[in-house]
Amino acid sequence: MAVITHSTHVPMAINDQERSFFIDLGLRVAELRKQQNITQVQLAETLDVSQQTMQGYEAGRRRVPVSALPVLAKALGVSLEELLGETGAAAKKRGPAPKLAQHMEKISQLPKPQQRFVMQMLETVLAQQGR
Repeated sequence: MAVITHSTHVPMAINDQERSFFIDLGLRVAELRKQQNITQVQLAETLDVSQQTMQGYEAGRRRVPVSALPVLAKALGVSLEELLGETGAAAKKRGPAPKLAQHMEKISQLPKPQQRFVMQMLETVLAQQGR
């Protein structure tokens, strides 16, 4: 009985439609990354890949693993649908929410007294808006 094994080093064939998908995905990733002022190195670290791999994803030379898509979408502050180029979701641009989320993450890393100070400032500004 013959046993067929698959090597992880054998590249899988990719058709033109798949190639086009990964090129488009890479372009979207690069555009979203730049909009969020995130470097390739930072995004690569988030995905636990090298900067060269990230560059390959953005150029469409490498396939982004399915398991990385939710992490990538979250890091870029978009839905999976928007990341994948779904036109309905892409039409609903998110505005400042991703930038705000980045700021909140940075604030959460501050020492507790500085966090309280930032919260007091925000509450003061928001209270003035409510007048």
